[in-house]
Amino acid sequence: MKIEQYQIDQHNDSLLSRHNRQLLFTNEQLGEQGIHAQEVINELAAFQVAIPSWALGTGGTRFGRFSGGGEPRSLEEKVEDVGLLHALNRSSGSISLHIPWDIPEQANSIISLASSLNLKFDAVNSNTFQDQKNQEQSYKFGSLSHVDPKVRKQAVEHNIEVIKYGKDLGSKALSIWLSDGSCFPGQSSFVKSFQYTLESLQEIYAALPDDWKVFVEYKAYEPNFYSTVIQDWGSSLLFCQKLGPKADVLVDLGHHLPNANIEQIVATLMMEGRLAGFHFNDSKYGDDDLTVGSIRPYMLFLIFVELVDGMKRAGKGSDGYAWMIDASHNVKDPLEDLLQSVEAILLAYAQALIVDRKKLEQARNENDVVLAQQILQNAFRTDVRPLVRESMRMNGGSIDPIGLFRNLNVRSELMNERGKLTVATGL
Repeated sequence: MKIEQYQIDQHNDSLLSRHNRQLLFTNEQLGEQGIHAQEVINELAAFQVAIPSWALGTGGTRFGRFSGGGEPRSLEEKVEDVGLLHALNRSSGSISLHIPWDIPEQANSIISLASSLNLKFDAVNSNTFQDQKNQEQSYKFGSLSHVDPKVRKQAVEHNIEVIKYGKDLGSKALSIWLSDGSCFPGQSSFVKSFQYTLESLQEIYAALPDDWKVFVEYKAYEPNFYSTVIQDWGSSLLFCQKLGPKADVLVDLGHHLPNANIEQIVATLMMEGRLAGFHFNDSKYGDDDLTVGSIRPYMLFLIFVELVDGMKRAGKGSDGYAWMIDASHNVKDPLEDLLQSVEAILLAYAQALIVDRKKLEQARNENDVVLAQQILQNAFRTDVRPLVRESMRMNGGSIDPIGLFRNLNVRSELMNERGKLTVATGL
C-alpha cells in the first residue's frame, strides 16, 4: 500500500480552516512573548526520528505475544511500512535495521525501495543477546565479555559483519547494546568482564570506516539482574573515552534505575560532547517500552530542554544526533503507536524551543526558584500542537496523521495484502 499526496492534501483541506485558526492563535500568543513561531516550525520540520525495523510488528512480553494482522513479513514490507509513516508525518525519514533479524541480502534493491519512499538508513544494530540458528558458540553467559575467547571472537566478528551490511546501505553508525552481566554474586569478575569487553570493543572500533561512529548503549539491569557490564552512563562514557572520538554514549529512556535524573545525565554527556543520541520510549516501572510521552511527558520535556541547550552550545542542529524510537507495541496497532510517539517527541521539542532562556538564566542568577519553575512550566503548558501540525503540513504530511491512517483504513488494506495471521520477522 502507498499513500498518495492527493489523499493527504484532500484530508488536510477538510481540516485546514480549524487548523489555521488554532495556528493563528498560537502565533499571536507566542508573539506576545517575543517568540517567532515560524522559527520553531522550521526546527520541527527539520527533526527526523528513525524507526527501528523491529518495532513494525506487534511486540510482547515474556508471558506472551498477540500478533496483529497485516504485519510485515519481510524487510521490504518493513521499509514500506516506514514509508507509510513518513508519508503521514514527514518526520520518520529513516529506518534502523537490527541484524540478524533483518538482513539486507540485496542491498541495491533495498536502497532503491527506500529511496522511492524518501527514506535513508540510520544506525545498524548488532545482536549478541540471543543465540541464532546454527550459531557455533552460545551467548548464554555473555558475548563480548565472555570468559571464552572463542565466544568473544564470534561476537566481534558479528559486529564487524553488521558494519559491512551498514556500509552497503549507506549507514554511518553501529549501535551496540550489550546484555552481558551476571545474575548471581560470584558468577563473574567485574574487572575481567570490563577488560574483556573493552578488548572486544577495541577490535570492533578498529574496523569502523573513517566516517563512522559506534554508539555504546547502557542498561542498569535485564536480562541480567545482579550486574550488567555496561550498567550506566558512566561506564558507557568510560568505554567511549577509552575507545576514541568515534565512540559516543547512546541513551535509552527505559534503561535507568527508577527516578534517575535523565535530564542531568543528558546535560553532562552533551557538556562533554559524547552524546550519540536517544532511544525514545516511556515507562512506569522499568524498561516498559511504552509509547513515548504516554506516562511522563514532563520528564520528556525537561530532557528536551537540556537537549536544546546542548545543541546550541555545540552549534549543532538536530541532524547532528541520532534519534530513534525503541518501543514494544503489545496492545496497540504498531503503526498508530509509532505515529503517537513521533508526535510526542515533536511536542516536547517544540515546548523546549519556546522556553524563555534569558529570563530563566536571570531567575537562576537571582536564585528565584519560583520564577525558574514558572518559566519551565509555562512553556510545558503551552499548546504547541498547531506548530507540530504545521511543520508536518509544510513538509507535505498530514495535519492529523492518525486520523488519516484510520480514514484510509490502512491496517485493513495491509491485512488484505498480507493476511490476517502474519507475524513480523525478527520477533
